[in-house]
Amino acid sequence: MAAIGFVRRQQDGSFTGKLQTLSVNIDIQITPNRGKVGEQPDYKVRAGTVDIGGGWIRTGEVSCREYVRLTFAHPDLFGGRPLYANLGRAAGQDDDDAFAIIWNPGD
Repeated sequence: MAAIGFVRRQQDGSFTGKLQTLSVNIDIQITPNRGKVGEQPDYKVRAGTVDIGGGWIRTGEVSCREYVRLTFAHPDLFGGRPLYANLGRAAGQDDDDAFAIIWNPGD
C-alpha cells in the first residue's frame, strides 16, 4: 500500500496536511463531524471550503485498534470514482501526531 498523503493531528482532534497523487497536490483538513447523525461520517474531509470526502472510525479485525477509513470523492479531483484510504501511523515516525493517508488500491 502506498502513502498518498501525510497529516498531523491537531489539539482539537482534527488533522491537517497534504493529499498527493500524480494528478492531485492539495492541502486538506480532516475534522471531526461533531453533529454526526446516523451513518454520516465521523470526520469531514475538506480542501479549503470544498467537501471532498469523509472518514469513518473502524476497528481492525486483527489488531482490534481503531483507525479512520477515508473515502475521497470529487469530480474535479478524482473523476467519477471514489478513492479509498486509511488514516494510519506514518512509517518510521516517533511522533504520535504524524499520520499517513494510505491508499487501498484493491478497493
